[in-house]
Amino acid sequence: MFDTTAAFVTTGRSGYELLADPQLNKGTAFSETERDAFDLHGLLPPNVSTLDEQVSRRLQALRSFETDLERYAFLRELQDTNETLFYALLVGNLEELLPIVYTPTVGAGCQQFSRLFRKPRGLFLSIPHKARIDRIFAQPRFDAVEAIVVTDGERILGLGDQGAGGMGIPIGKLALYTGCGGLHPATTLPILLDVGTDNSDCLTDPLYVGWRHERVRGQEYDDFVEAFVSAVIKRWPRVLLQWEDFAKNNATRLLERYRDRLCTFNDDVQGTAAVATGTLLAAVNVTGVPLTEQRVAVLGAGSAGCGIASLIRAAMRDAGLSESEATARFYMVDRDGLLVEGMPGLTSFQLPFVQARKAIEGWKLDHPDRIGLLDVVRNARPTVLIGVSGQAGTFSEPVVRAMAECNGRPIIFPLSNPTSRAEATPVDIEAWTEGRALIGVGSPFPPITRGGARFKVDQTNNSYIFPGVGLGALAVGASRVSDGMFMAAAKALASSSAARDNPKHNLLPPVSALREVAAKVAFAVAIQAHQEGLTADVPIDRIDQRIHAKIWTPRYVPYRRKMD
Repeated sequence: MFDTTAAFVTTGRSGYELLADPQLNKGTAFSETERDAFDLHGLLPPNVSTLDEQVSRRLQALRSFETDLERYAFLRELQDTNETLFYALLVGNLEELLPIVYTPTVGAGCQQFSRLFRKPRGLFLSIPHKARIDRIFAQPRFDAVEAIVVTDGERILGLGDQGAGGMGIPIGKLALYTGCGGLHPATTLPILLDVGTDNSDCLTDPLYVGWRHERVRGQEYDDFVEAFVSAVIKRWPRVLLQWEDFAKNNATRLLERYRDRLCTFNDDVQGTAAVATGTLLAAVNVTGVPLTEQRVAVLGAGSAGCGIASLIRAAMRDAGLSESEATARFYMVDRDGLLVEGMPGLTSFQLPFVQARKAIEGWKLDHPDRIGLLDVVRNARPTVLIGVSGQAGTFSEPVVRAMAECNGRPIIFPLSNPTSRAEATPVDIEAWTEGRALIGVGSPFPPITRGGARFKVDQTNNSYIFPGVGLGALAVGASRVSDGMFMAAAKALASSSAARDNPKHNLLPPVSALREVAAKVAFAVAIQAHQEGLTADVPIDRIDQRIHAKIWTPRYVPYRRKMD
């Protein structure tokens, strides 16, 4: 476990070498004593600043930029220059900076990754260097690694194949692991599996930094992933590995292949499911309609949509429904319409949620050969509408108004990222439901007006879940990440809802409270792991202590020079 409470740091670096290390650099905050010891006089302005003064200076500069992409580039540069300052800025201004560090701005950051590239961060593992993975991992700089986020760049948010530009996602996710969950940045490692790209804009761009090759698939792809996972287990046997933004044909398949070999999960499948389930549990408390009576329509029946349905179905079983009773309450709609039995091309993870032909007999349809979302809302009368389609505007006015007609308080979650891909805007949902909808969105939107006052829209974002899941799993040395641990995370999030006491309040805590949420989620996850026998030898009464011992607060500590 990395020591987050060390009273001082010992290093043999000095001069420019010390200033060039983002994990060690303090910039103008090096004391006079440290400047003497590390040969820094003359390399820095003479005034010694405090961390608070540096944060104020950087925040002022950040706010001077005109676009969020400029702010994103500025923060990435700061992260690569002085990590303590970067995280002090982020932790102190989470609500303002989260949309820049991650969604929605990270989407543009991925699209512009090759043009914004300045300094290496993390690891780019390409197929031509498959035989070198062990050697790459062996660098002493990575000795402290405990958490890895990996992508192959094929399904970045709702933007599709971004090739090497997908590296922006692991970098951003791990920034939230530290900013929200408190993991020390030295214990985190972003990785891109560069298997090529089918994005012609990348392949023809003379500035593209990735491997110029069409995307490798099939057995060669699987062999490369296997070589990567095997090398990870060999180098870091107790590591937490998070899969991120893999295409639907690989996301669930790889999760199932590796979930019992190491401590791993897929955030798009399981994290999205947990935050959606937690927010739904909070919403159910407001509507007064029991979970066992909810009917759920999901637009986007890929790995994320089916992951959401699976966890909500498990919650329904916990509430008393049988497996078949719970399953019948889901209506999964994909590009070819409602999933029904006998439909060709269904994947293994979609099959549990197909509707029986008999169940939809007698439905009035606009087009008998395809059952669209509006057909589902009009005939099934769902109480919950969730969107993970990546298709903007698909929660149309007729769809939303139909939801409002059959529900006093319709629950509507357009969760697709980035903002430009959201199925509907909160302003439109508010207007089309006459202010009665309970709304959750995947990316931040401006406040709406409700009851004559400004009302912040709940950001049903995975940042409420995955930092706490990772923190809890690592704190107790969990060998696996189970479905039960994600259910515990969802219920912990729901228990944090201000709407439990006042239905007029938000379903989720404010983004500014994400550190507190992560600690609460971590405790629930760690307790669940302990109950399932998945933890190292950690007494249950020491779990809270172990969690807080892992939470790093960005601050400068004194340095001592290592003598030869």
